Amino acid sequence: MFLEQIACDKSSLAYLFGCAGQGLAIAVDVHAGDEDRFVAMAEARGVTIHYVIDTHIHADHVSGGRRLAARTGAQYALHESDRGLPFDFLPLAHGQILKVGNVSAQVLHTPGHTEDHICLLVTDHARCEEPWFALTGHALFVGSVGRPDLHGRAEEMASQLYDSLFDRLLTLPDHLEILPGAQAGSVCGGGISGKPCSTIGFEKRHNPTLGKSRSAFVEEVSRAVLPPVEEMQAIVHANTTR
Repeated sequence: MFLEQIACDKSSLAYLFGCAGQGLAIAVDVHAGDEDRFVAMAEARGVTIHYVIDTHIHADHVSGGRRLAARTGAQYALHESDRGLPFDFLPLAHGQILKVGNVSAQVLHTPGHTEDHICLLVTDHARCEEPWFALTGHALFVGSVGRPDLHGRAEEMASQLYDSLFDRLLTLPDHLEILPGAQAGSVCGGGISGKPCSTIGFEKRHNPTLGKSRSAFVEEVSRAVLPPVEEMQAIVHANTTR
C-alpha cells in the first residue's frame, strides 16, 4: 500500500492512501482549494481515487471533498447520521468496510467532537490481516483529544467522546499507529503535539487527558477554554449546502 499525509491550512492533516498494485485510493479530509493537489498525487501514483471521505462536517475549514469526488468520479462519503443534507453521498455505518484493492478501511463511529465523527481503521491485506493504522480525525490527537463544544452541549458531547475513545479507539492494539486530522496550531483541540503521528500505546501512557476518570475527563474537556473558530457558521454552511 501507499500513504500520503498532507499538511493543510489551519494545521489540518489530510490523507491519500490505497493500493498501488491495483491502482485504487481513498482521499480523506480534503480542503477546498487542494483538489488539484490530490489529482496530481493520484496521477503520480498511477491510482484512481475511488472514495473521498470527510471524517465529519468540518467547522474549521471548507471541505473540498465533494468537488474532488465530482472531478474524479469517486464516491463522496460521510457518516450515515448526516442523511438529510441537501446533496447525495455514500452513507457510512459503524463497522462498514471499504475496499480498494488489497487495502481496506473499516468505519468506526466515534462521536464527541461532532455527532457524525468517524475514524478509519486501515489494513494492508498484502502484509497481514491485522489493522496497521487508524485515521483518528478530530477524535484523538497526538497528546490531546478533540474539543466537544463547537456546536454546544459540551458536557454531553464530552461524555460521548469519552465513550468513543475508551470503548472504540483505546481498545485497539497498543502497537497500532494513529494518524490524526490535525496537529499543533489547530483550534479543534488544546495542547496538540506538533508530531503528526503516534501509537495507541504511547497515547494511553502519555496523553494527559486519557489518564483521567470519566467524570474528570468530562469536566476538563467540556470546560476547556479554547480559541473561537473564525467564520465557523459560514464554514459549516458551506459544508452542508449544495
